[in-house]
Amino acid sequence: MAQARLVVELPDGPWAADVSRAFPEATLRVIAALPGEGPGFALVWITAPDVEAVLDAMESHPSITEATVMNQADNEATVQFETSAPLLLLAAKRSGIPIEMPVEISDGDAVVDITGATDRISELGRQFGELGLDFRVKHVRERPQASRLLTETQQELLLRAMEEGYYDTPRTCSLTELADRVGLATSTCSEALHRAEEVAVRRLIEDLPPQIDDDEAATR
Repeated sequence: MAQARLVVELPDGPWAADVSRAFPEATLRVIAALPGEGPGFALVWITAPDVEAVLDAMESHPSITEATVMNQADNEATVQFETSAPLLLLAAKRSGIPIEMPVEISDGDAVVDITGATDRISELGRQFGELGLDFRVKHVRERPQASRLLTETQQELLLRAMEEGYYDTPRTCSLTELADRVGLATSTCSEALHRAEEVAVRRLIEDLPPQIDDDEAATR
């Protein structure tokens, strides 16, 4: 199973492309989406210095058939909408691979994360091409199953620690109490937990989006 991050250059026409290019300082994060037979339905979180202007541009765009502002603050708003041009959703549906949320769109570029078989990922790229969507690959890597990263003993210990309240805040089970309940010496339990936590945290860090340095941020 492979995991890939693609940066898709949206063509002029879809609302997200036109609005994000008109307001390059804005960030559109599609946090949920559902492709229909024709239109697409989604929820987008917008952050921008002038969010009202972005909302006006979005609601008046010809590809937006319906838009409802769910909540709004000074520099952000969450909008439920329907669009007649859901290109990313259409490509995902045709290729049989789901696009992971959120999808972040800024200045006409959409950052798309996908996980699946390599042939499905390749098919998504082909569908992008058929729809006139240029893209570049940020990275592709193999994603092992979580169960293969931890031994059976480590999995059982982490689950037991969670059940007993070792990770609660405030903690309701001490390390000594946990060790006693699982039948291990305290030092052995501590070392085993530390090794399992290291694997879990490393996996979490690998799944985090890459940080943007100052030079890259200045070019966005």
